[in-house]
Amino acid sequence: MPRPADHKTDRYQIRIPPAQKAMIARAAALSHKDMADFILDKIVPEAQAVIDAAEVVQVSNRDFTRIFDLLEHPPKPNDKLRAAIAALPDTL
Repeated sequence: MPRPADHKTDRYQIRIPPAQKAMIARAAALSHKDMADFILDKIVPEAQAVIDAAEVVQVSNRDFTRIFDLLEHPPKPNDKLRAAIAALPDTL
């Protein structure tokens, strides 16, 4: 199947066992894609899910409301907070 011109510029090589390569090739053919496109279609969403799990914090509506309220109306500093602030270096 001829590939249309695209903007792909980087190349990545991996070593895989022949049985796995054959399975990927078969799945790609059944999907009417070449192996590279098939792999990218599967890997990119998984990569994004890993990034989201590491970087995105999801909270319930109740917790969001509580966090937002604390940001808008922070409590007055107590003795422990004042001590922690006093212990910070002046270079922050």
